[in-house]
Amino acid sequence: MFSSRLQNEQTDNLARAFLALESMEDCYRLFEDLFTIREIQDLSQRLEVAQLLKSQATYTEIVEKTGVSTATIGRVNRALNYGAGGYQRVLDKTKGNTDK
Repeated sequence: MFSSRLQNEQTDNLARAFLALESMEDCYRLFEDLFTIREIQDLSQRLEVAQLLKSQATYTEIVEKTGVSTATIGRVNRALNYGAGGYQRVLDKTKGNTDK
């Protein structure tokens, strides 16, 4: 069983909030209330970087496509290779799912 060093009552409540969402509309409503526009953009870019890294894109290609820094690419790459497996789990579950 995975044990996160981030886990506490507050993050448990946050996780339950995300798990309770039932639609894209619900997600966007919570995103707008919970995050700044910049935070949403940053998180979205990191997920895109993870997808590109998994598809074997080079750092140069990723920078050109997304505009993120190589430091961000490196951070996402480290998480993919040595992290908790969260990116991989999401990528596996959403593979080919482009419903809007």
